[in-house]
Amino acid sequence: MSDQTISGPEQAAKLEMSSGQTFGTPEELEYELRAQEGSTWTGVRLLIGIAVFAFASLAFAYFYLRSGNNDALWRPLRVTAPTGTGAAIMAFTVAAAGLVILGVRRFRRGDVLDWQVAGWTTVLFGLIAGGLQIWQLTQLPFSPGSSGYASCFIAWAALNTSMLLGSVYWSETLVARMMRVRKDFAEDGGITASSSPSARLFRANIDACQVFWCAVAVIAVFFWVLYYVI
Repeated sequence: MSDQTISGPEQAAKLEMSSGQTFGTPEELEYELRAQEGSTWTGVRLLIGIAVFAFASLAFAYFYLRSGNNDALWRPLRVTAPTGTGAAIMAFTVAAAGLVILGVRRFRRGDVLDWQVAGWTTVLFGLIAGGLQIWQLTQLPFSPGSSGYASCFIAWAALNTSMLLGSVYWSETLVARMMRVRKDFAEDGGITASSSPSARLFRANIDACQVFWCAVAVIAVFFWVLYYVI
């Protein structure tokens, strides 16, 4: 059954009576819809937890090797990755997260176009950050296994690139989907106010994406301080 066919629990109940098919009572449908919204809320936080544990392992390796500094091989000659590129990566990541937050606020006010512009700009900034992270790996003044710092940095760069590109993909799919379904909810108050299940789940997905981007920004700032500042 398509999203356009069922625009809400009440309409689903009417379809059940007219067609003889079983969709459930409005209360049951509402319960199932709230469960799906809740699973989105819980799922993104579980995803953030997985990401945090992955990056926490890198942070543990960083501090463990730095504190041990066996044979003074943690960071010989205070070598570091290009700091300008690192600052740019962090700045574009934080800017992308800020645009997501701003876009969601505008979306909640009914300004869908502003959210779309913010969404596409987020995709651009995320791609720039990911591209800079990949390009930086070709400009490092050290080899991957030359020191403890170098090994930790390479591992972080690979994981950070994966998370950035994954976040960009999530944002892009949301904006692209909005372009396809926006007209479908025009008669129901628009996607920002529609009570249809697909519109409500779309709004839950937007909120989840915002939370994830905030986590990405926090992680980016933390590891920028570790690898480029101290």
